Amino acid sequence: MVKVIITATTGALILTGAAAFGVWVYEGEWGSRGSGSGQFYYPYDVGVHPTGNVYVVDTNNNRVQYFTVTGSFLGQWGSAGTGEGQFREPNAVAFGPSGYVYVADAANARIQYFTSAGSYVGQWGSLGEENGEFVSPRGVALAPDGRAYVTDYANHRVQYFTSTGSFLGKWGSRGSGPGEFEFPDRVAVNAAGYVYVTEHGSNDRVQYFGATGSYQGGWTYDFDWPRGVAIAPNGDVYVADAFKYRVKYFTATGSYLGSWGTRGAGPGQFNQPHGVALTVTGDRAYVADCVNDRVQYFRPDDLQVVPASVGRVKALFR
Repeated sequence: MVKVIITATTGALILTGAAAFGVWVYEGEWGSRGSGSGQFYYPYDVGVHPTGNVYVVDTNNNRVQYFTVTGSFLGQWGSAGTGEGQFREPNAVAFGPSGYVYVADAANARIQYFTSAGSYVGQWGSLGEENGEFVSPRGVALAPDGRAYVTDYANHRVQYFTSTGSFLGKWGSRGSGPGEFEFPDRVAVNAAGYVYVTEHGSNDRVQYFGATGSYQGGWTYDFDWPRGVAIAPNGDVYVADAFKYRVKYFTATGSYLGSWGTRGAGPGQFNQPHGVALTVTGDRAYVADCVNDRVQYFRPDDLQVVPASVGRVKALFR
């Protein structure tokens, strides 16, 4: 794997090996503002199911839609309400080892879960501050062992449960110290069971923990409202940095690797990216581009030429 960079001032050619991998390029998109199939009204999250299908939390339409890998519509479920299979401001989607689809139903203060086709299976949670209660749960993630982690946003904590909602434990309180939170938003779990949490407010950082909440570390990297977080197959951590209008990615311990995106509505640009997800092979990244009402997807590319012309590159290789 080789990355090619040509400087603007000297024309110097720099070749670097696999360690420099990390260029993500625009591949495609789907969606527009609306309530029809394949349209969105503020998509807050995106996830890739083990089957490969792509699930999108269509927040202001109070539903979940799912698609093929390139955005062909497959199905949907949900409507505004408090009943089974209804939502009020759904915020995040995750998948269990069983293939069930878990949805953080924020304004209903609960987690609901479904079959991959949207048939209701179960739920847990209610409004409050006690164990198993929530105030605006914003994120949900399933560990390889089936534990379900929930970011309890306005209670400034993380709670964890069995895959069917039996309470197991919790950690966190409001603050800025290690293991404390200021509005924990999204959560992801890596293959080793470490739990990554984004938070905003005055903290604007990522923290990560052992399976039962033991603090392992944390970082900030010029974040402004970090929201979605996803783990690549190699353990790298991807963060949707909403008000920096980009996706940033890091090693598992927080060393910065790169980013992509600028503010706008064109290909590869974002207006408040809220969710990010990767395929199980890491060969594609999906971004819920919230205010642009679309999902964009990207592929890794080792060849980057900045900012020389193609003709100039050819001349250098003669």
